[in-house]
Amino acid sequence: MSYVLTMENMCKRFGNTVALNNVNLKLKSSSIHALMGENGAGKSTLMKCLFGVYLEDGGTIKLNDKVVNFTSPKQALENGVAMVHQELNQVLQQTVLENIWLGRFETKFGVVNHKKMYDETSKIFERLNIDINPDVKIGSLSVSQRQMVEIAKAVSYNAKVLVMDEPTSSLNEREVEHLFEILRMLKEQGCGIIYISHKMAEILEISDAVTIMRDGKTVSSHDAKDLTTDKIINLMVGRELNDRFPPKINKPSEIILEVKHLTTKYRPKLEDVSFTVRKGEILGIAGLVSSGRTEL
Repeated sequence: MSYVLTMENMCKRFGNTVALNNVNLKLKSSSIHALMGENGAGKSTLMKCLFGVYLEDGGTIKLNDKVVNFTSPKQALENGVAMVHQELNQVLQQTVLENIWLGRFETKFGVVNHKKMYDETSKIFERLNIDINPDVKIGSLSVSQRQMVEIAKAVSYNAKVLVMDEPTSSLNEREVEHLFEILRMLKEQGCGIIYISHKMAEILEISDAVTIMRDGKTVSSHDAKDLTTDKIINLMVGRELNDRFPPKINKPSEIILEVKHLTTKYRPKLEDVSFTVRKGEILGIAGLVSSGRTEL
């Protein structure tokens, strides 16, 4: 079976910390492959090795069966691998168009060819159903719009592999649906998409396959249709969770300060104020002053 991307026996250490321990991942073209695991499982580290942010300590990366070893994000992009990070890395004071073509401006007779870049950007936006003016500053856009710009940038590189790292963490329901429409469109056009998320419902809705990591290792890979939320959680944590939402049994802590019916004569006046402070708690007090009376 042919894969657009294979990552075999990937290893990465940071000092004494083993971040990746012989991790394997295979991505088919025209598919959405979810990468899951608890915080610290190694998901983002693995993708940063792919994208040239980190240099792996061991392992092999193949793109269309050709061994690659990217030493920078620019090199990865130029070879058809794009990544939309959870923390968007954009130049906020530049325009949408300038961010998309940053580092590769079209020129004509030594002058930046704004019209050609504008036309190309407009074509990509139309293809992805993105309604954004290429000439507005990217800092004026919402998070979801800025994310769409990053996807458009990936498309401008003709990316065959697109990595999405927690893409819906700041999106509302309508924005998530628009994102999913774009991902499905890219999938139909032959792109292989790696989708990192903690949201189980999203994973089961959007993904074709799921790889689960734990403690820097690959636990298993499955077709998404064969998984349930409970099975994913079990694979992620390495044990059965018989009670996902256990009853609250914690008792209130010790009272260390108690005020009852406090009233003062002089301004600012207090009238019949009561409250308690318990050990280990932070008590917030908001007040409203009206006609010389403080109400808490």
